[in-house]
This record gives sequence, C-alpha cells and structure tokens, in this order.
Amino acid sequence: MTNRFVIGVDIGGTTVKNALFRPDGELIDKWEIPTRKTDNGSHIPADIWTSIEAKMKTNNLERNTCLGIGAGAPGFIEPETGKVAIGVNIGWKDFHLKKQLEELSGLPVFLDNDANIAALGETWKGAGKDASNILAVTLGTGVGGGIIVNRHIVSGANGTAAEIGHITVEDEGAPCNCGRKGCLETVASATGIVRQANELLAQGKAPLLREVKEELGKITTKEIFEVALKGDQDIQKMLDHVLDVLGFSLSNLAIALNPSKIIIGGGVSKAGDQILTPLKQAFKKYTLPRTEEICEIVIAKLGNDAGVYGGAYLVLQSVE
Repeated sequence: MTNRFVIGVDIGGTTVKNALFRPDGELIDKWEIPTRKTDNGSHIPADIWTSIEAKMKTNNLERNTCLGIGAGAPGFIEPETGKVAIGVNIGWKDFHLKKQLEELSGLPVFLDNDANIAALGETWKGAGKDASNILAVTLGTGVGGGIIVNRHIVSGANGTAAEIGHITVEDEGAPCNCGRKGCLETVASATGIVRQANELLAQGKAPLLREVKEELGKITTKEIFEVALKGDQDIQKMLDHVLDVLGFSLSNLAIALNPSKIIIGGGVSKAGDQILTPLKQAFKKYTLPRTEEICEIVIAKLGNDAGVYGGAYLVLQSVE
C-alpha cells in the first residue's frame, strides 16, 4: 500500500476541521464543514464521513490504504470506550462517537479530547516537535490543557486529565461554567480578561479602553492588549495580575510534570511577547529553579490546524 494516508478530525462548536495526511506528515488536503448541532449533534458523524468520502474521491485515495481516523472532540472523553460522556457545547451526552464513526467508515477510529489532540499536534509538527514532555495550554473562550509524556497523551483515569482551566485560583472568584467559582479560566481566558476589563470600565477606570469601546461598541482581548501597549495603566495592572495567576498555576503544574516545554496557544496567545515576557517572569518567581531551567515557554505554531495534525498523529501512534 504505497498510497497510505491518515485522517485527522477536529470537532468544534462551530465547524469541524478535517485533513488528509501522508504518514510522514505531508498535508494532502484540509477543509471545514459546519457543526450541525441540531438533534443534539446526532448528525455530526455522518456529516464528517460524507465529507471525507468526497475528499478521498477528489484526491484519488482508496479507503483500503487509509490507516485510520484520529479525532478530537470537546468535552469529557472516555478513552477506553471512545464515548463522549459530556460534550456541552454540542449537546452530546454518553455519545458513542468512536463506534458511530467506525460503523460509517469501516476504519479504525481513535478519539481523545480536543485540547489533548491539539497538544499532540504541536508535539508532532509544531512548537514541541523537538520535545517529549510537554504541557500545552489553550487560552481561548476557556482555558484548555494537554499533557504529553514521552510523546503520548496523558488522559487520566476517566479522561479528565489536564482540565487545567478548572484549577481554583481565587477563593471567592467569578462564577465558572463548571458550576464553581474562581477557576483559572475565569481569570486567564479571553472571556475572563474581557470580564475584568469591563469591571474596570464600570469603576470609571481604564480611560484609553473606554475610548475604544465608545468607538467600536465592544472590546475584545485584541483591543485590551493594544491599549496596554499605549499606556493604559489600569489595563496593564489587570494584565499583570492575569499573567501572574497563570504563571503561578503553570509553575505548580511544571513542578509536578517536569515538562521541557510549555506551549501557549489559543486566541489570547496572539499577543506574543506581551504574554510571554511577564508569564516567564511569574513562572520563574514561583517554580523550582531546577524545573525552570529545563522548561521553555513558547507560543504554539500550528494555530487552528493543531487538532487535525494531532488526530493524524494519534492514528500513527496507535497503529505503529
């Protein structure tokens, strides 16, 4: 089978990203389809396979040369069964995603949490390709995480390893979607940063940001980081707090895991050195010197493609 290939799938709340790869990582094709969440997401497996079949035909690929499908899905995944125990953003509960994709495709399917899969993608072809032990952090709407040990995902006993966004960092903090208060993602996610900025505006602070909000009608983390660069001291103080809390959390995780790289991804990571410089300072302040000296903090390289790369690599690891 000289025409072998693997399939990577990254299921998100808005779109499903798909890609075809050669075993050496060469990208053959990639595309997106809408995530059809009607009827509690029951149509999604069929939508995925229909689109894959069409692309296989376009690229003259035969199913019997495919090594398998690797997929990342949001929520809590049971690694042994391939069942999505809870996928709130899609409507899945005890959803047998692996089983359904295998029945539709006739191919082996390997499944894990989307953040874990993105971490694996960065390990294979991204910012962590020269490392074996990695902690990946996604700063987006929430805070996601992935732990890679010896280049393999650590899923934990029931698939909830690396849910770092739900580390408690403030005893009486803001409410979190998990039902508790003061989770890391209420502080360090894009949602949390915007919330804190709006609180400053409500207090009559952050004058430069107020001007931006009056002009645009809303604010995002992009505007927040921009006004900090322009000298809005209230916003800069808030961001210093955010990155200090994040650095504290990551330092404790690094002491436990001893990674050689911490990879920062997600939309907030686009701020680049505005995040990296203070984050590294906080990390150094809180962690053990021996842990800090081996651990490099870097920005993710694969962006929105990390999940499909990770899915493909999960197949290769599983069939090797």
